Order: sequence, then structure tokens, then C-alpha cells
Amino acid sequence: MISFEPLWKTMKMRGISQYKLLKDYHFSAGQLNRLRNNHNVNTYTIDQLCKILDCKIEDVAVYLEEETSDTEK
Repeated sequence: MISFEPLWKTMKMRGISQYKLLKDYHFSAGQLNRLRNNHNVNTYTIDQLCKILDCKIEDVAVYLEEETSDTEK
């Protein structure tokens, strides 16, 4: 599973709020909602975030291995 938890930390460190993304960078509210809920986003969105925040992709997203139950093994 891809988590966008690092994004929120990076935004805080850079002093960029969700509101600022929406108003100053004309970021889509729908895409922001998808990021909040760890839903799929396209690479263009990730690219834009990296440009806005002047950061690397690992500062925006992280891969988390999903736990599997014993019956799936």
C-alpha cells in the first residue's frame, strides 16, 4: 500500500498548508482528498507536489507492505 503520510510532514516543514496548495498553487481539491485518504493518484500529481515542495518522491509517499492473514499464506 502506498501511504502519503510523509507528504504532510514535508508540507509542515516547508510551511505549505493544504489551503495554500488549493489557493496559491491551484491544486485540485479532489486530488488533495485522494491524498488524504491514501487513494490512487497519478504520477503527474506526485511530480507537481515534488516541484511545489522542492523535495524527492520519498518525501511525499512511502510503500507499506500490507499484512497478510494466515489463510492468505
